[in-house]
Amino acid sequence: MKQDESLPRAAFLLAFDLRKERLANRGELGYLLRAAALAELLLEGCLADESGKARAVRPPAGAPKGSLRALVWEQVSASRPRSWRHWVGKDHAKTVRLVRDELAHDRLIRVERRWVLFIPVERVVPRKAYLTRRLAERVGRAIRGGGSAERLERDVRVLAALAAAARMKDVLGRREAHLRRQRIEQLATPVEPVTTALRKSIEAARSSAAGG
Repeated sequence: MKQDESLPRAAFLLAFDLRKERLANRGELGYLLRAAALAELLLEGCLADESGKARAVRPPAGAPKGSLRALVWEQVSASRPRSWRHWVGKDHAKTVRLVRDELAHDRLIRVERRWVLFIPVERVVPRKAYLTRRLAERVGRAIRGGGSAERLERDVRVLAALAAAARMKDVLGRREAHLRRQRIEQLATPVEPVTTALRKSIEAARSSAAGG
């Protein structure tokens, strides 16, 4: 990951299924992107965990106006302390559009729109598939590696923890997630409140979808 690359942008690119040439689990992508922004703010000391709730500490430096990081900060700072899961689950559609448009503007993805039986259909295609491959490889090594989690590049470590919490099948299967549970917990340590909220949000969404 480049130093100026945000975690939400990296998470969006990681979510591509290159074999099927589409975003995987698109309905859950908003959870992942929100969690990535929250994790970034927590790591920067802009947010703090207060008995399981997110509390605003100081505004982020260099967050472009209109970016997801700026939006999440504004929402948290304008609210009383609320659970991390509340913030992970807020504004899904808006979150995906925000990061999508940013990546499209920077020509990292292409957005194709067409009509099918009077219904608008959107397809998002990566312009640089090697970026997704590279991220997946680095995240995979972080999860499967035997070295100390603390020696990993911070953003790769956190992205791996978020991917595991989101149950991204292309990154980690269910059986492997169980076998590597201790490693995943080590990776998630710096942002544990966020990864726990993301995991619970994904589990709830899938349970709701399965039930009806």
